[in-house]
Amino acid sequence: MVVVGAGLSGLSCALHLLGAGREVVVLEREDHPGGRAGRLDMDGFRVDTGPTVLTMPELLDEAFAAVGESVGDRLELLPLAPAYRASFTDGSTVDVHTDRERMAAEVARVAGLREAVGYLRLRDWLTRLYEVEMRSFIDARFDSPLDLLGPDLVRLAAMGGFRRLSRVVGGHLKDERLRRVFSFQSLYAGVAPDRALAAYAVIAYMDTVAGVHFPKGGMRAMGEALAGAAAKAGAVLRYGESAHRLERRGDRVTAVITERGERLPCDHVVLTTDLAAAHRLLDHRSRRPLPHRYSPSAVVLHLGTDRTWDHLAHHTISFGTQWERTFTEIIDEGRTMSDPSLLVTQPTLTDPSLAPDGHHLLYVLAPAPNLAAADIDWDSEGPRYRDRIVAVLEARGMTGLDASVRAEHLVTPADWARQGLARGTPFSLAHTFAQTGPFRPRNTVPGTANAVLAGCGTTPGVGLPTVLVSGKLAAARVVAGTERRAR
Repeated sequence: MVVVGAGLSGLSCALHLLGAGREVVVLEREDHPGGRAGRLDMDGFRVDTGPTVLTMPELLDEAFAAVGESVGDRLELLPLAPAYRASFTDGSTVDVHTDRERMAAEVARVAGLREAVGYLRLRDWLTRLYEVEMRSFIDARFDSPLDLLGPDLVRLAAMGGFRRLSRVVGGHLKDERLRRVFSFQSLYAGVAPDRALAAYAVIAYMDTVAGVHFPKGGMRAMGEALAGAAAKAGAVLRYGESAHRLERRGDRVTAVITERGERLPCDHVVLTTDLAAAHRLLDHRSRRPLPHRYSPSAVVLHLGTDRTWDHLAHHTISFGTQWERTFTEIIDEGRTMSDPSLLVTQPTLTDPSLAPDGHHLLYVLAPAPNLAAADIDWDSEGPRYRDRIVAVLEARGMTGLDASVRAEHLVTPADWARQGLARGTPFSLAHTFAQTGPFRPRNTVPGTANAVLAGCGTTPGVGLPTVLVSGKLAAARVVAGTERRAR
């Protein structure tokens, strides 16, 4: 088996294949594992360039368990308390705790006892929602929309899963600040809360109920740990090598040809590249009547500073005043936010080893339109937008931020595109109804019998937990395919 890409989905797939007794070769174009959970070292600051929020670590454990290991064998996961701190322009803050009683007390402090009761109802609903979705809609293989049919579809509908997210959350919570805390996660799925299905509140479950962790050594440690377990179990990991083309015979891929011209024979190939790149390798053209819709992108500013600010948690969401306007500008108008809402992550609060002594590391994410939605010359606009983001943060309490910067790196949608990501977004296809579940590009490709897809562009979708599941589902496809062929 050849797995193209040593990102988290590819490594998850490799571990599950190894656990099923398959021989696995993993090709990775970078010189290290991790994929979009990338890395950048700048002047002693150890930067994570991809996801910063780790939820559902049991899915990592499931991948390790396939080869007889566990998360604890390879990683030290540190629970974050609070999981987030939400900061508002009126000066108020909400600390988001995983613990039920502690969070209820925080909600009561911020908005009163009635809202605390509403929070407890919402929490119970989120838990039920997760239980239904995980077993039937996330950790599930779809071959057609008919696979949706079943008792859990009825349960999901009865729970309000097909209503709008903002309305369902608003049915439990009246305080606008709390509504934002439990609905902003739809941005991960590329849809505004007032347009997203309530089913995507499952992401809020992962964040606010299941809890948020951080691996000691940074998010990059996950790729290293998974790759280490795969190598120990017998996988051959080949770094600095890209797949150039696929050799075919009829409806089967017979070999992967590398950029160096080497031929790697294979019984199956698993492609974890960006969806558009995978389709190019397979020479596949989608038959969808409408083109795919991509998620918004992000501008990310990595800053190494010589100071910190007391009001920051590990993850701080700095909300602007015009929350709804944000989505209109990014998604509908193709403009940058006039009143930015920003995610500020300071991992050195949890792991000081990621920066030189006495220094800190900041990861600032600003949602932005993707390249198809906006006509922005990011090479010229990027530095100006960087200054604007810094000015906003200074006005919101991070006084002296600009003067404290000792190292920095800016990433814009144009940079994501240069990395080969379609439409310049790291978040792939948006989770609209027409691109969800069985309507999302499947992990099999018509016309090719032994190629399987994994990663955020296919099922179940975007997000660190779901790409780990994606790898497992891809491995299951491969195993089922080889067993059928053997018969």
